Amino acid sequence: MSPGASAPLAESAPAKVNLTLRVLGRRSDGYHEIESLVAFAEIGDRLSFSPGGELKLSVDGPTAAKAGDAGENLVLKAAREMAARRSGLKLGAFNLNKRLPVAAGLGGGSADAGAALRLIARANGLTRDDPQLYAAARATGADVPVCLESRPRIMRGVGDMLSEPLALPAMPALLVNPGVAVATKEVFAGWASAPTASSPAADLGVLAKVSTREQLLQILLAQSNDLERSAIVLAPVITEVLLELRAVAACDLARMSGSGATCFGLFATASAAADTGKTLSRRHRQWWVCATTLGGA
Repeated sequence: MSPGASAPLAESAPAKVNLTLRVLGRRSDGYHEIESLVAFAEIGDRLSFSPGGELKLSVDGPTAAKAGDAGENLVLKAAREMAARRSGLKLGAFNLNKRLPVAAGLGGGSADAGAALRLIARANGLTRDDPQLYAAARATGADVPVCLESRPRIMRGVGDMLSEPLALPAMPALLVNPGVAVATKEVFAGWASAPTASSPAADLGVLAKVSTREQLLQILLAQSNDLERSAIVLAPVITEVLLELRAVAACDLARMSGSGATCFGLFATASAAADTGKTLSRRHRQWWVCATTLGGA
């Protein structure tokens, strides 16, 4: 521990899953307007923070080798954005245990940045609703604001317009990534403006009244992910993942998350998700497969 450093603090950085994703159009600044119902998984990366001393980041864990240059990590960007907004902020050393696949449509980097801001808030006696935290999150990246609290919400705009948190029922799920990184920018570039087959991500009033998994599932079945087609052009193996999940009788819904290539399957029970995961892991040893639970508050 460096001189002046305090005992390490730690936060989980849960994976973000886009249960639905509509692309509403491309803006004049090049960004795309979206509408997405997001939930968070029980699994994710782990970030620890030793307050005091210089700002720095070390990265380890199963997927650390693919995480890129630590100096360009969103954890450091978030810390710098927060420091620019509040003088005298206590920073320090971060350690990121990287467990999620990279460039996978799970918002891993954004979740890490959200965890970094929570840790900075804890170390400096700031409340979670401090407006400067949100401002720093927004400046760090489009998905970072929703990852500040990691609670289910509807995202709109470029990800900066958030609904109130939603108390969605927990949903056993299986996350599957075929080991292929897909660049978000390229997926959006391949999106063609065309009428979407899905309806708007249910109205907040409707979602607020959802109390059972079955009710939520019916809403989700009427939706889609508008980026799925363009992601498949870049990574055809996504089709194989979806076909594998959809062939399982116990899987009620299979869809790609975000800009891919991770896909999720929703199951009635955790044991069904886990059993399917074991089967897919044996069949495709190069795939990243993880049974988890989505939703909650």
